[in-house]
Amino acid sequence: MSGRQPHAAGEDAVDCSFIVPVLNEGGGIGAALSELRSHFPDSEILVVDGGSTDDTVAQALPRCDELLLTGAGRALQMNLGGRAARGDYLFFLHADTQPQFGQAHLLQALSGRPQWGFSRLRLSGRRRAFRVIEWFINQRSRVSGIGTGDQMLFVRADVFAATGGFDAIPLMEDVAYCTRLRRRCAPRVLAGPVVTSSRRWETGGVVRTVLQMWCLRLAYFLGASPQRLWRLYYGR
Repeated sequence: MSGRQPHAAGEDAVDCSFIVPVLNEGGGIGAALSELRSHFPDSEILVVDGGSTDDTVAQALPRCDELLLTGAGRALQMNLGGRAARGDYLFFLHADTQPQFGQAHLLQALSGRPQWGFSRLRLSGRRRAFRVIEWFINQRSRVSGIGTGDQMLFVRADVFAATGGFDAIPLMEDVAYCTRLRRRCAPRVLAGPVVTSSRRWETGGVVRTVLQMWCLRLAYFLGASPQRLWRLYYGR
């Protein structure tokens, strides 16, 4: 489904495509997409819904270039969006994350044609604890060369096609894909940050959420299956 007129056959591809996987984000997706469009007026925006039961689709449809429907699962949604996108670069953006820079800055950052990368992270909360958390996240990703979905992972379209996209797993799909991409080359870390919602830490508690995330990542690197980690993370 498309909220705007489709591009004519043979029309040049846009430079950047933003792929936004969503599931029951009706409360905020409209404003998020409007803000994204204001910062990147010439970029393509694709929303991939994973089976929302609220008004996410109705809110997103008039504010994106294309809206795709699929089953639940962020890797499934992002891969579908990545295959449908027409941009030279694919940016995978969570619904609660917003870039803190505009189109000119982004195109300048891509002028060297990096294969892939991600942004520095800021958390929306004002507590000092969030400044500490985001600092550690940024340091860890810089040293390890592995970003997370909250950091707006981006991949050049030809690299995405050559690597097959995200691993079809229910959790840690971002870590798994970055690990594979890192074998090709080091990531480009964008100077401009993205701000992501701190609601996960506010709802679950800062200390508890940090420990939970560390334990999940450690368990994954020690060989625990993503399916088991998904059950632990969601309590199912």
